[in-house]
Amino acid sequence: MARRILVLDGHPDPDPRRFCHALADAYASGAASAGHEVRRVDLSRLEFPDLIRRDDWEAASAPAAILGVQEDIAWAQHLVIIHPLWLGFMPARLKALFEQTFRPGFAFGQRERTVGDGRLKGRTARVIVTMGMPAAIYRGFYFAHALTALRRNILGFVGIGPTRTTIVGNVEGISDARCEQWLDRIAGLGRRAI
Repeated sequence: MARRILVLDGHPDPDPRRFCHALADAYASGAASAGHEVRRVDLSRLEFPDLIRRDDWEAASAPAAILGVQEDIAWAQHLVIIHPLWLGFMPARLKALFEQTFRPGFAFGQRERTVGDGRLKGRTARVIVTMGMPAAIYRGFYFAHALTALRRNILGFVGIGPTRTTIVGNVEGISDARCEQWLDRIAGLGRRAI
């Protein structure tokens, strides 16, 4: 059964050599080849201000670029978020995108928020994170804390789930052969829309 998939390339650097961009391409092309509908958001191409005040976050209108992202999320049944691990978490620009996008009135009600009142229920997600350290160290020693925060405190809070995760470790100096293995694996996830 075909699904509507939004691929969010969360690397803020537009340099085409960034592995996150290749992973986003692989997932999107794999999904499209299997007949899924695919939309894509590239963080590096979006222009929007950071939120500084609560009043700005609670404002009824969002910047035009954010309205487009909200439209894509509302359309999607499955979200794929791909980003590098920077200083133990997602890049600040990606966090700023989530802050702008998941506003009251869109992601949850206008009144006091509680767990379970997220308006984005019925959507699933896959988070793919690249990092310089081995994935086993990130999971075993650091307990994949940033993935847990994204899955539970951001996506889960607005109703998105379940969220599956993929960690691509040792990307610094990755061999061409290993790079191709990862791209094939991610394209396979796209074909299966998981």
